[in-house]
Amino acid sequence: MNALGFKFPIQERKTALYNLEENWYLPLLAEKRGLSLQNIKRSNFGQYSMAVNYLTSVLEEAAAINKVAVYNIDHMAQLYFYGPDVVTLLNRALTGNFTDMKVGQCKYSLLLNDKGGVQDDMILMRVSETSFILVINAGHDITDTVEIDNKKQEYIADIDRIMACKKGGEEVFAKDISDTLVKIDIQGPLSYKLIKEVYGADVLKNRNNPEKNMSFFTFNEFELNGHHYYLSRTGYTNRWGWELYIPAAAAEEDAKKIITKALDFGGLLVGLGGRDENRISAGPFGLPLMGQEYDPYHTPLNAPLFETAVDMNKDYFVGKDALAKEIAEGNQKRLYIFVSEGIVSNRGIYKEGKRLGTVTSSINSPNVSLEMRLAIGSKRKNVNEENGTAAIGLGWFYAPLFEKDIEGKEIAEIEGKPIRIPVEFYREDENRNPIGSPVLGFVTLEGITPATAHKALKNIENL
Repeated sequence: MNALGFKFPIQERKTALYNLEENWYLPLLAEKRGLSLQNIKRSNFGQYSMAVNYLTSVLEEAAAINKVAVYNIDHMAQLYFYGPDVVTLLNRALTGNFTDMKVGQCKYSLLLNDKGGVQDDMILMRVSETSFILVINAGHDITDTVEIDNKKQEYIADIDRIMACKKGGEEVFAKDISDTLVKIDIQGPLSYKLIKEVYGADVLKNRNNPEKNMSFFTFNEFELNGHHYYLSRTGYTNRWGWELYIPAAAAEEDAKKIITKALDFGGLLVGLGGRDENRISAGPFGLPLMGQEYDPYHTPLNAPLFETAVDMNKDYFVGKDALAKEIAEGNQKRLYIFVSEGIVSNRGIYKEGKRLGTVTSSINSPNVSLEMRLAIGSKRKNVNEENGTAAIGLGWFYAPLFEKDIEGKEIAEIEGKPIRIPVEFYREDENRNPIGSPVLGFVTLEGITPATAHKALKNIENL
């Protein structure tokens, strides 16, 4: 089978909005904020040169979600799968069940390997009875073998992993359509207002019942100036928000309108740092990230979105046998949010000398309340100041930490007060023995800020 994925890029790739970030947004932001021009802080993410933050700090950008945050997500790829047997193939290759999925609906799913490890997570949009758009993570569009640091590394693109599941005689076709679309995400309570002012209220209406707003996990399509757009409502920051797929020819002009409105509303263009904080800080569980909480060597069992993404009632999908074996063996691992007095990336998590698990994500957050910060018991001045900060993160734990009620749900509070389990974060030697001084923190089910992504749009349509 001929590979459909791209060759490994010789140089870091640039998004369609790279020049706009550098030559338009930076001077505009400097002028509006009275800042001096300097280079954007960038990082290689999925073989793309991506902004970690702009002239504004990661903390400022993370806080923008409380008004409106705009993200250049053009490094993510879009795959178009089509043909009379497309549902059969996707059901076999991915963990979700797409048989009864309606046109206009979105679904979250996983691509696993035979051992149940996560190769990628993605959103699927059903465009017609025989066609889907799959939105995948950056860097998962490469099929190649390359030598990096004197080691051979093999890359297999999602499109090739999925098409490898096709059986003889099945009619399914696939192509990468990322070059035709530019993805910009607009999140936060003022996102509805922004989209309405740029594109009109009609694009936000329910495609099957225009008297109502879009439902959660649906998408719309609309035409503007001869261009075809997609607009989905999946809220990956766990807050109200949309993901906009702009035709490439209109992307720069539209991006300028969107970003200008966001600045007028007190929001910002947000880099990878702020986006990482945003996906952790809303709701009681946070959202897992490929390459952090998810990787090819560990299964997604008991992750917060496991039941949403995985249909164990299907007869077969790649990796199902491995997941079934883990379930039968009673694997009790859990993914929890924690609050800590500082960043604790890659540390072990301990309580009273016992190792509980491993940190997978950690970042400073401007969204942790003073009450929560004081509950850490830290001696750090910046943590205890009224406008101070603490870090938040996610970690895999070997077993549940919280007792369960009669329905089997973990108990998050007692008499209206949240349960916070004190823990310590240690660096470790090569044998996983704790070393040095610990960083203090606690594990909680209360979340940092409320999740709003699923809530009715009537809450924000008149802001």
